[in-house]
Amino acid sequence: MDVEERESLYFDESRRLTGPNLFFAASGAVLEAHGPAAHSAIAHQRWRHYVEHLGVALDWHATECVARIHKTATSLAVSAPIDQLFTATEVNEWAWETATAELHPELVVSNAVADVSNDIGNVDAAIVRLRARAREERNPGLGVLLEGAAANGLAVFHDVDTISVGAGSGSRSWPLDGLPTVAMLDDASLHNIPVVLVTGSNGKTTTVRLIAAMADAAGMHAGYSCTEGVFVAGEEIFCGDYSGPMGARTVLRDARVQCAVLETARGGMLRRGLAVNRADVAVVTNISADHFGEYGIDNLDDLADAKLIVANVVAEQGVLVLNAEDPVLMRRSSHFCSKVAVFAGDWNHPIIADARAAGRSVCAVRDGRVCMVHDGSTSDLGGITQMPLTAGGSATYNVGNIMAAALAAAAIGVAPANIALVLARFGATRFDNPGRLERWNIDGIHVLLDYAHNPAGLAGLMHVANDLQRAQGGRIGLLLGQAGNREDDDVQALARMAAACAPDMIILKDLDGMLRGREPGAVPAIMLDTLLEAGFDVQRTQTILDEFAAAKALFVWAKAGDVLVMPMHGVAPREALREWLDGGAPA
Repeated sequence: MDVEERESLYFDESRRLTGPNLFFAASGAVLEAHGPAAHSAIAHQRWRHYVEHLGVALDWHATECVARIHKTATSLAVSAPIDQLFTATEVNEWAWETATAELHPELVVSNAVADVSNDIGNVDAAIVRLRARAREERNPGLGVLLEGAAANGLAVFHDVDTISVGAGSGSRSWPLDGLPTVAMLDDASLHNIPVVLVTGSNGKTTTVRLIAAMADAAGMHAGYSCTEGVFVAGEEIFCGDYSGPMGARTVLRDARVQCAVLETARGGMLRRGLAVNRADVAVVTNISADHFGEYGIDNLDDLADAKLIVANVVAEQGVLVLNAEDPVLMRRSSHFCSKVAVFAGDWNHPIIADARAAGRSVCAVRDGRVCMVHDGSTSDLGGITQMPLTAGGSATYNVGNIMAAALAAAAIGVAPANIALVLARFGATRFDNPGRLERWNIDGIHVLLDYAHNPAGLAGLMHVANDLQRAQGGRIGLLLGQAGNREDDDVQALARMAAACAPDMIILKDLDGMLRGREPGAVPAIMLDTLLEAGFDVQRTQTILDEFAAAKALFVWAKAGDVLVMPMHGVAPREALREWLDGGAPA
């Protein structure tokens, strides 16, 4: 057994969980266990025993221990007080190292930090060290503040330096080393605001923008965070992917914000947990194969569970908005007690019919029109083909986003008339939803710029392109790439979907800044092999690694009547492409 092999035998990642997460609704720590003990029930039992023993020694109460087995490892999670999370990581590491050493004494401890390695198996020494570590980290005022905020019904969120109570226009923030007294929480200016969390495999950013626009139309000053940045009162605060905790906290700490709409990506939830401890509405748009292999997510059921973390923070009177046409999502969400609203493309869908009969909120398509039932009243929100976001009805995937947004907006008090007003105009200009189904017509060449990043997203975008192509009589060209952190199976699935859509030209590319451990050209090579295996003509392919150069080459290939489908992911190449197209390309 060589050193490299030994280094993978215990764990390869140990991290804090700062909010509600995949394992429990509390804060804590998790590590990814490897090696011969990772899938051993006896090892899990011994790990749990040591964690619970140390928890008692540290005066932690009702410690939760969760072992979640997946393909490549086992996730071992332990709950802990919010001011003891670094200590919790060491507790978890020591407990697992000791449990493993008991079962496999021939192995050496190689990847634990030195002070953990020195007392493996010595419970008394570990308790002395961990008590000292806990004393250094403990912040007694933090627990008191959290209890006071809960007693006042106030939201709380924090990062490593700062804690905030209330939200948006009703929030105040303090450094963790300068906490307020509980009496200060009686300040009348502290209050909550409507908070909407949006997650799912596809359509998150569009749904977030729609809800924010609807809130603005109702007179609320909306702030939102998404994969495109952070925006408050129409102002871009940050540009880039802010669909994680940092984006959420930025919105919630802005005193101008009266309604917060937060895209909540799977990665942030799995890595650290949720940034918030309460929400009025949580939306899950859909579940589609993507990101398998990361953080122990191996299949659609796992992915649905990850997305549904948001349901754990929905307030008692809040609403969970779900896609009734997604069988995995509906099955994995059946145990939630939240007030559930559902949407579907068919007014007579059995789940929609049952929900209407039960007096719950629904949104569905009836005779080509989006109809919503809320608070016992039925509202006609408009014809699908008249809504710009649907591209004349071709962008059927956006109909789901529209219905999800309508239900979420209604749940926070937006009137149906304001919802219908937004749906009648949103998407009429590409600046309403940048990066999502942006359209140009340059000398008869139609360009569709989008973020489509998985097979379902690509299929929806190609449906729009096919409708355009039939009207124009031209050809279809496609840019195709994928992030390097996807498993080979995911990369191949995207390429197979592209082949099934039968474009006339595919230009393969890398994604700017998203190689994520792969060598340049590695992902396009996998895609090319997959295309050829699917029977796609190699003469109808090119490989150009630079995203902007690949987009320009596709445009040069095109002629009047053609439709170019350009999923673009890197911020810089996308901005360069927009500028080039706005200038009437080519220069």
